[in-house]
Amino acid sequence: MKIQIIVCHPNENSFNHAIANRVKEALIQNGHQIIFHDLYKEKFNPILTYEEITGNTNDPILEGYIDDLLQSDALIIVHPNWWGKPPALLSGWIDRVLKFNIAYTFPKGEEGGASIGLLKLQKVIVLNTANTTDDREREIFGNPLDLIWKNCVFEFCGIQNTIRKVFTVVVDSTLEERKKWLDEAELLVLNNVS
Repeated sequence: MKIQIIVCHPNENSFNHAIANRVKEALIQNGHQIIFHDLYKEKFNPILTYEEITGNTNDPILEGYIDDLLQSDALIIVHPNWWGKPPALLSGWIDRVLKFNIAYTFPKGEEGGASIGLLKLQKVIVLNTANTTDDREREIFGNPLDLIWKNCVFEFCGIQNTIRKVFTVVVDSTLEERKKWLDEAELLVLNNVS
């Protein structure tokens, strides 16, 4: 299986990178082909231009990201929860890569209505870190990342099977907790990609 992993955190020594690297190594050991993108290291340009919105783009780097997505059987995204949303760089990846007529379309004459998803991914797994407790995230904020990833992004693109796992509270976690979370991330991924 060809699996794309995207990590979006500016610190290469972050727990986000630890998760992404652990998952990557486990998948390679299990015979999967990996496409790995570190959006910060690659200096991904998150700015969506008017030309791109109108379909007039000739950016070979962007086309490479799109090709990688279309060739993937599964997608794993690793990022921190910043203000109840993904980092701006990852939001830009969504804007630029999950394009109209690539990731979704609309029935003829019904633009703005229910989308027709075009992505053929078998599975999407989003692994988040956060410094907010699960209860507070759900009860006070309404779990915005769950809504963004599952409903607003991937269901819109035709993916009905998006799994999201949050590792929290990271800021005051112990080494033992982080080791346990890495084991959980590996097990979750290995149990959900075939």
